[in-house]
Amino acid sequence: MTTPLMSLTWTDHVTGRQGFLVVDRLVRGVASGGLRMRPGCTLAEVTGLARGMTMKEALHYDPAGRYVPLGGAKGGIDCDPQDPGAYDLLVRYLRAMRPYIEAFWTTGEDLGLSQDLVDRAAAEAGLVSSIQAVYPLLDDERAARRRLADAFAVEVDGIGLDELAGGCGVAESVLAALDRAGVPYAGTRVAVQGLGTMGGATARFLTRAGLKVVAVADVKGTLANPEGLDVEVLLAARDAYGTVDRAALRPGDRELPGDAWLSADAEVLVPAAVSYAVDAVNQAGISARWVVEAANMPVLAEAEELLAARGVVVLPDVVVNSGTNAWWWWTLFGDIGADPDEAFAHIRRSMRALIDQMLARAEADGTTPRAAAHAIVTDRLPVIAERFGWYG
Repeated sequence: MTTPLMSLTWTDHVTGRQGFLVVDRLVRGVASGGLRMRPGCTLAEVTGLARGMTMKEALHYDPAGRYVPLGGAKGGIDCDPQDPGAYDLLVRYLRAMRPYIEAFWTTGEDLGLSQDLVDRAAAEAGLVSSIQAVYPLLDDERAARRRLADAFAVEVDGIGLDELAGGCGVAESVLAALDRAGVPYAGTRVAVQGLGTMGGATARFLTRAGLKVVAVADVKGTLANPEGLDVEVLLAARDAYGTVDRAALRPGDRELPGDAWLSADAEVLVPAAVSYAVDAVNQAGISARWVVEAANMPVLAEAEELLAARGVVVLPDVVVNSGTNAWWWWTLFGDIGADPDEAFAHIRRSMRALIDQMLARAEADGTTPRAAAHAIVTDRLPVIAERFGWYG
């Protein structure tokens, strides 16, 4: 892969804060990738995320499906989403990016931003939709938009289907890895960093599969219980940012420092909050057998090398958390409807096939799962380019 097709930095005329847009590739003239808001967001970060989106799109290519992969892109804003001026900044950013969103960039929620907030700000910025660039590719735009709206309106036990889709994919990645290793679900311990959209849904699916969530970290610290936390109680007690009300804790639950999740006595670690969470220093405290990247870019490259050297398997974000993006497009293009059972079944089949293929390739090539995922994408990109057109 070469350098991104387009990279830009925007400076807000009111606050001086910066925002970024990177389009890695276009397929059929369109690129897909969410918009994140966090303090310290950089152009380099957004560039890496955009490249990851190109990979996620290619990984879910199915010649028999209605959904055809798009290119990869990403947006970012350097601001705390809880800042009083964050929403107005978001509106100004989207207004500035309006020509790109109308023409070729489809975007949506990511770290720090919910889809409801993005939709509201997009409307205020004069946009029809944050994904309107894909509409010309649909066979029946009206039916497709109705199908997606219906899916977003679905709740399962108090949590929206859109929020659960990604967590279902992450959980299935964990289960597929356990199955390949012959490790039973019952008694397998999990530590999760973040109880927001991705982390919360992942914890729910893993608990319901029989695994034991023994640690959960939020901005206030780590909650732990070696006998297992009551995930449903924690989900009900969290706020919009994934912070748990400590009044909901049970007598056996403990409050530990924020980084205690890394060294939790668990077989599986799921970083599901921020990028760059695991570095060359703090990786030394990890005793888990698997690190499953639910967040984007949570494990730095040097840390991953050190983990691999001592037998810790890192399942990469480009595969593990790709279910959210794919669910959007499967629903919009009509591969699935607004039914949660159908959605979860489709996500599980697709994610399990990808994890199995990636781990088999890694074993055959004697390499890491991330290198195997890159090899799979490298094989698929020429096919996509030849059939649908490729720019960048």
